[in-house]
Amino acid sequence: MRTVGGSTEKVVVVGAGLAGLSAAMHLAGRGRVVTVVERGAHPGGRVGRCDVNGYRIDTGPTVLTMPDILDAAFDAVGESLSSRMELRPVEPAYRAAFADGSRIDVHSSPDAMAAEIERLTDRRQADGYLELRRWLSRLYQVEFDGFINANFDSPLSLVTPQLARVIALGGFRRWDTVVNRFITDERLKRLFTFQALYVGVPPQRALAVYAIIAYMDTVSGVHFPTGGVRALPDAMAAAAADAGVQFHYGATISNLERSGGRVRAVVTDTGERFEADAVVLTTELPDTYRLLGRTPRRPTRLRPAPSAVVAHVGCRAVTEQQAGHHNILFGAAWQQTFADIIADGRVMGDPSLLVTRPTASDPTLAPSGRDLLYVLAPAPNTAVGAIDWAATRADYVQHMLDTVRERLPGVGEDAELLHVVDPADWERQGMAAGTPFALAHTFSQTGPFRPANIVRGIDNVVLAGSSTVPGVGVPTAVISGRLAADRVTGIPLLDKRTRAVVT
Repeated sequence: MRTVGGSTEKVVVVGAGLAGLSAAMHLAGRGRVVTVVERGAHPGGRVGRCDVNGYRIDTGPTVLTMPDILDAAFDAVGESLSSRMELRPVEPAYRAAFADGSRIDVHSSPDAMAAEIERLTDRRQADGYLELRRWLSRLYQVEFDGFINANFDSPLSLVTPQLARVIALGGFRRWDTVVNRFITDERLKRLFTFQALYVGVPPQRALAVYAIIAYMDTVSGVHFPTGGVRALPDAMAAAAADAGVQFHYGATISNLERSGGRVRAVVTDTGERFEADAVVLTTELPDTYRLLGRTPRRPTRLRPAPSAVVAHVGCRAVTEQQAGHHNILFGAAWQQTFADIIADGRVMGDPSLLVTRPTASDPTLAPSGRDLLYVLAPAPNTAVGAIDWAATRADYVQHMLDTVRERLPGVGEDAELLHVVDPADWERQGMAAGTPFALAHTFSQTGPFRPANIVRGIDNVVLAGSSTVPGVGVPTAVISGRLAADRVTGIPLLDKRTRAVVT
């Protein structure tokens, strides 16, 4: 594995999102002097926040999975996730409502989920689910160390014993095709393939290796922190600070001061200068290439993932029977949804929506007697869509909320619109093509074919975040920070007696 040569004693991490925080924690735990420079007023990056009228809103991700991956970052500085924050399981993980009026709860318990599937369909489908669950678990076990949790220096890095096992499991077949081997009910198939929206590829074209996202959601289980998702970056930053990491907020990087093939200092727009032996950049891809003064040449153009319109709504409190924590509302035209937003660049004709009610797990996020809703509609990014969001946003958001009230009766009454983010807003925040989901996970943007976390011609800069390896999502962002740390220090050894990192 290629690593940064020369001294790496002083490391500057640009960006205090999850990837930057993870990198800082791992580097500090390995004895580096770490400085984090963040343009915002608080940690989190895409885990944004906006407080309105007594509502505490998370404007970024709402689904947390794989807490063991989060815990590894805290372990790097001698702490644990549980010592810094309270993380509760969300049960059921999801509630799904379909256009035909049927509903199903998604459980991480195999027995509970099999019983729920048998109630909705029949025993054959329930048995198929159990087989699918075993396949997903095997896929994750084989794929994690060899692909997700690894740095790649070239496509040849893929040629490992794990690759043969992934191929044997069908990982390079189509996601939808593999799932259809186990379950055939169209509603159930949606539950185990809708995650393809996150990777930006229809399930009929997405590689089955990405079905591990369904493993994270439906097998590993979904969690939610007390205080909202923002509690995670707050806890990570606090643990990093206690480990000696220095944080500078409200500092926007304007320049990387270079000498030959190395960056010697990071300079802010106010002229503040931070000397560095190594730099970890977690900036948005356009900013990264601007700072580096180069755009890597690729045989194919980078393809961004679809975007989303997100509306945050306060409403009259509802019961657990009316809405769970995470609710997926599937439209009838499911196949057309992908064509609308990915190929045709238009909003969904028959919306499928994610409706999250964080107050189901933490009522303090809203004023007494009220609930907080996060309503997400997948939408075309600005590279394929030509939508005038300034002119159409109000009507489209109203259509989203009308759809919620129609499909979840009693939910969204006495609504107050608190905050809206559309693709044009994401683009103004510096996100390429106006998408918070970064690059689509096509084959040419997977593993060693994804933009690498090392930059040829610059010896001591490493990248981290959702646009590089391993990809999009909270667990993968945290892993990305650790992979960047490995590039700086090399993979550390572990003292078998003390379990301490040896660098």
